[in-house]
Order: sequence, then structure tokens, then C-alpha cells
Amino acid sequence: MGMLMNKAMALLSGLAVAGCSVVGVRGGTEEPPYTVDARIGDATTGEVEVRTYGPRLAAETFVDADEEAARNAGFRRLAAYIFGGNTAKQDIAMTAPVAQTSESIAMTAPVAQESVTPGRWRIRFFMPGRYTLATLPRPNDSAVDIVEVPAQQVAVLRFTGDRSAAAVAAKQRLLLDALAAAAWRPDGPASAWFYDPPWTLPWLRRNEVSVPVVARTR
Repeated sequence: MGMLMNKAMALLSGLAVAGCSVVGVRGGTEEPPYTVDARIGDATTGEVEVRTYGPRLAAETFVDADEEAARNAGFRRLAAYIFGGNTAKQDIAMTAPVAQTSESIAMTAPVAQESVTPGRWRIRFFMPGRYTLATLPRPNDSAVDIVEVPAQQVAVLRFTGDRSAAAVAAKQRLLLDALAAAAWRPDGPASAWFYDPPWTLPWLRRNEVSVPVVARTR
């Protein structure tokens, strides 16, 4: 995620996740629930899952920069919100249940990055399912918004290792190639999703690229 993001994440979440694996594998972190509707391809070429997600809440911000710089800046801005920069002055833990207390809100995985226009990026942290717009603390920073993400069907390709802009772009091309002859077609911009802290050993990381899809009409 870049040097600045690595330092920010290590500083902000290192204390909160004491007791987690030294290799950084996620443990107990809530993820937005989904159903798997179909699988495309195989383990050799890279298996694509077609998933349906229900409505979700997310904290999001927009950053004008190149891809990795935007990821760094967006992460720091959203991290400030979940670590007390909100109207309730509550800490929102990076992982759960290790850092969860009676007053904290556990952030879900993944962290999502999506290109809006050339040079402009949307970064999102998804919020726990038990909260609503009425009960989630409001951000103090006007550049951070809490939004409702509607239910959607997406195609997802999982990968490990490198999370650079070039690596993400290569995986997005593989995802789109896999959909070319499938029963679903892309229906929006592709996103990159990151599940693990930056100190995770590269081959143990869970990263994904996704794109909204709709069924092809014959």
C-alpha cells in the first residue's frame, strides 16, 4: 500500500491488534456478507466468483492523486475517522474482536479503492452490519462521508502478493478477460479490495479485484 500507508497503519493499528498473528493474517474481522452465485474459470487461470452483496454502510473519501498516493492519503483520512475523529469520539477498531470494547466499533474488511475519473479515486472502509445511518458516529472531517452502498452483484478475482498499481491493473485485465465469454458482463468501474495489514507476508495476503456485473441478455 506504499510506505506512508504502511507507517500509518502500523502506528494506528499496531497497538490495537496486539495478540494477532505475527504474520498479519486477519482473524475474526467482520466482512460484509455475500452469496456466491457462480464460479468462472479454474485454479490454473484464476477462478472468478460472481457474488451478491446486500446493502452496506461505508465511510468514503475522494482523493485526487495517482493510484498509490491516493490510497495512502485516503487511508490516512479514513483512519482518522475510525480512530476517534467522529462526533462520538469513539475508536473504531481496525480488527475485531481483538480490539473491540463496549464503546468501540469494529471496522469490516476490505478497504476498497475505485477510480472515479482519471486521477480521482474513491476509498472506502466498510462499516459493521449492526449499525445504521442513525447510530454510526458522524465524521468530524467534511471530506469523509458515510454512505449507503446498495445491494449489487459483482465478479471478483482473488490474488495474493503485490498490491502495486501495476499488479492491480494486471489482475483487473484478467478479471475482464474472464468475463468476455461468461454469462455476465461488466456494469461499472472495477475496484481493488485489500483485506490484510501491510506487514502481512505477501503470499498470505488476501487481495481482490471486483467489477459490478449484470446477466447478459440473449
